[in-house]
Amino acid sequence: MLERTQVGIVGAGPAGLMLSHLLHLAGIESVVLERRSRKYVESRVRAGVLEDGAAEMLRSSGVGERMDREGLVHGGIYLQFGGERHRIDFMDLVGRGIMVYGQQEVVKDLIEARLATGGDVRFETEVRRLDGLGGEPSISYLHDGVERLLACDFVAGCDGAHGVGRMSLPAGSHAAYERVYPHAWLGILARTPPASEELIYARHERGFALHSMRSPDMSRLYLQVDGADDPGSWPPNRIWDELRLRLNEPTLQEGEIVEIGVTEMRSLVLEPIQYGKLFLAGDAAHIVPPTGAKGMNLALADVRALAAAVAKWYMSGSSDGLDGYSENCLQRAWRAQHFSAFMTSLLHGDAAKDPFEHKLQLANLTYIARSRAAATALAENYTSAATGVWGSS
Repeated sequence: MLERTQVGIVGAGPAGLMLSHLLHLAGIESVVLERRSRKYVESRVRAGVLEDGAAEMLRSSGVGERMDREGLVHGGIYLQFGGERHRIDFMDLVGRGIMVYGQQEVVKDLIEARLATGGDVRFETEVRRLDGLGGEPSISYLHDGVERLLACDFVAGCDGAHGVGRMSLPAGSHAAYERVYPHAWLGILARTPPASEELIYARHERGFALHSMRSPDMSRLYLQVDGADDPGSWPPNRIWDELRLRLNEPTLQEGEIVEIGVTEMRSLVLEPIQYGKLFLAGDAAHIVPPTGAKGMNLALADVRALAAAVAKWYMSGSSDGLDGYSENCLQRAWRAQHFSAFMTSLLHGDAAKDPFEHKLQLANLTYIARSRAAATALAENYTSAATGVWGSS
């Protein structure tokens, strides 16, 4: 069974759905193919921090109404170390803040928007292979037990680090730069009111902890653990005791733990992130450790650039934007990698195993807390102010 569209998109995460939405606004047809069910992708808890520019992108494209109603606007973050808490005031330092709004909520809003305008989003669809990437692309997939073929002008691989998009790059066509960190995060989603009005990044002798939130009665919490740790070895009493200690929040309320899992700390960048008429975006192109809160923001910036380049090609026949897609996106990706690596090295470790490194971290954290210039650099990188990420496509 042969079908045709202008842009075939593999993956219905924030990158694939936003790309489809932006293309629709430009009058360009697309089909989104997703291996998982709609219920699964709408409940998959991932990132929760949107840079100011990313939040504005949702608003300007018409999918930001619920975010503005339910999202949590933060004007800064807290750094907790040495038994003291220090606020980094983003609004004062760089004139912009962040929006805390879960990735799964962004996905829900984009799915609703695409379906409301007749968008073609196919769940529980297994993409088998991508062909003709150098000339006339096609996507072979299985849907409802039927083998189908989707011909298209361009293919966007938005299906993560292990998806068919990345795996379809021919051997020798790209380089992979990777770092695996000796830390992991135990992530906890719990029904408990946040203990703070803003995020807390804590460096403790026993390891890192992060206090975040998703709503006035739902908290997202993280503990540095060993990558080999089994979530089953962390019963609720151990989790809450460790969180209270590392965050210096003795009154942190216990609540029902809705979700728990271990996330590895890893960096990966592919170069280039395009081949022929295949373009990768989001985690298919690059992965950052979550410490810098860059994953979803990079994915949205990628597809913003890709949508603009595709629209330019259809309007004028110019391939300038498409030809420069990798260079454009990789500049942002490497800046985000640098900041994420900095935050990871600044906040993680075990003082008992490496007391010298711990002392260096405390010295650096003290410098950031006391120096306006150092705090401004952190704020600029965290919010992407003055970096040009959202200044142009």
